[in-house]
Amino acid sequence: MNIDRRFVIWGLCYAAAGMVLGIYMAASGNHGEMVTHAHILMLGFVLSFVYGLIHRLWLREPGRGVANLQFWLHQVATIVLVVGLFLLYGGFVAEAKVGAILGIGAVCVLIAMLLMLYMVVRFGVTRAVAGRPATS
Repeated sequence: MNIDRRFVIWGLCYAAAGMVLGIYMAASGNHGEMVTHAHILMLGFVLSFVYGLIHRLWLREPGRGVANLQFWLHQVATIVLVVGLFLLYGGFVAEAKVGAILGIGAVCVLIAMLLMLYMVVRFGVTRAVAGRPATS
């Protein structure tokens, strides 16, 4: 499966999970997981979907190793953050116990973003616009 498709599929799974959490919060009247909900949708859905679009539209044969590293680093770090935030804002775990894990997850999401930036700069292409030829 192409990496752009993997990003979109994972993103849509995060969207469904975020919607389920949102519906639960609305139905229960307990909005304590709002931060978790926002992170599921922004990091999970939106950013995964944007990464999929970047791979599909702008990257010309990025190194397979760096592309896979970036994909899995983003997905694992996002899951770590979402689970950690769920436990924290749900009152299951104290911040002192989960804070370092959340910090590591956040740094890994940043590293994944920097890897995407590297791939766009190194392997990105400019598409043709209005009759002008594409350049790299």
